[in-house]
Amino acid sequence: MKHYGLIGCGMMGHEHINNINLLPEGRVSVVYDPVDELAQSAAKLAGGAAVAESLDALLAQDGLDALVIVSPNYLHVDNLRQIVKTRPLPILVEKPLYTRPEDKDALDELFAGYPHPVWVAMEYRYMPPVAALIEQAEQATGGIAMLSVREHRFPFLPKIGDWNRFNENTGGTLVEKCCHFFDLMRLILKSDPVRVMASAGQTANHLDERYAGRVPDIWDNGYVIVDFDSGARAMLELCMFAEGSTYQEEISAVGPKGKIECFVPGPGRFWPEALGAAPVPELVISPRSPKGPVRSEIPVDPTLLEAGDHNGSTFYQHQRFNAVLHGAGAVEVTLADGAWAVQIGLAAQKSAESGQAVYF
Repeated sequence: MKHYGLIGCGMMGHEHINNINLLPEGRVSVVYDPVDELAQSAAKLAGGAAVAESLDALLAQDGLDALVIVSPNYLHVDNLRQIVKTRPLPILVEKPLYTRPEDKDALDELFAGYPHPVWVAMEYRYMPPVAALIEQAEQATGGIAMLSVREHRFPFLPKIGDWNRFNENTGGTLVEKCCHFFDLMRLILKSDPVRVMASAGQTANHLDERYAGRVPDIWDNGYVIVDFDSGARAMLELCMFAEGSTYQEEISAVGPKGKIECFVPGPGRFWPEALGAAPVPELVISPRSPKGPVRSEIPVDPTLLEAGDHNGSTFYQHQRFNAVLHGAGAVEVTLADGAWAVQIGLAAQKSAESGQAVYF
């Protein structure tokens, strides 16, 4: 049994607990959140975890095998610094790894020679339909030339203290929300970016909200084009006022041999009961010759769907991280992967603001 300390007990913190609860060899033993009500709720969900009064108190807890960071984006770097200084342990840290450009070099220095595994939480890799596309993309396409990711979804949900309403806390929408997709681009294309071009803005969401007299500045739609050093190109299309869609994510990879696509529905709890059962994820392979798309359903275990909003991916991520803790397998989403995802997001933010391409 591996014992976890959980830092941050909001909605995503609860999802992590739900999925760790499903592991035969995992248990959240202590939690910390500055909002005591959230911490108490998380402790109960974990089956009676201890509640720490501070991060220092959590790090002083006996018997911990790993830490899971689910605090607001702008706290990740400070949390990591405190852990490295006080109680070095294996870490799973939620995305984005950091939010400011200057944080990258600081983290490189901080973790130079770190003796424990560090895993950056990029759940979208482990959604069953996305994993199926990743596994079959090379054969289906004959080598990917073009990759597109389309996310049409609901607006940002409320967060404690409304921290996610402002770019200064999140890194900006193209970091906060979209680092997942930039990570997928690198993973699927097996290549690093050389140029980013973006157009984005705030059109419909949060404009009538006020926080201490301030209007939220987070963007709710945009396009991002990324050129890769392999010669492949990728595009992201984001719209956060399109929750009426059947599918939330649609990913398409195309090459000289054909096309492969996956279609991923959003959280089932948001699907209207009047419309019947929620959509099932699908994978479609469309060869050029002979023509004829082959469509397959990729169902997700209902138990995993109940455990969170990410199509079972949080469980599969924790299953692999837990295996690493037991000495089996290796970290699949490294600090370098997490940093690249943020770098692309920050470059996209800069490109959209300046109207200029950003080069690496």
